[in-house]
Amino acid sequence: MNVKIDKLGRIVLPKPLRQRYSLRPGTELEVTERAGEVLLRPASQKPSMVKIRGWWVHQGVAEPGLDWSRIVEQVREDRDLWNAGLAR
Repeated sequence: MNVKIDKLGRIVLPKPLRQRYSLRPGTELEVTERAGEVLLRPASQKPSMVKIRGWWVHQGVAEPGLDWSRIVEQVREDRDLWNAGLAR
């Protein structure tokens, strides 16, 4: 697979590669130079969810257009069903 560098130094990764490696706009890539080659790979990612003082906290980046109010509502409904012994 060949790609071209444009006049600003950018390259476009072919769609099949972006899909295979889940590369989305904003994904950081690590660039490594080796003898006669340049290697691109997704940068080391930190977990998006971490537990801080007993609470799960999302530290990642939400997808554009994400409806947080709907997600919170769904989590509350699931919790209420679980507590009532009616979990799905």
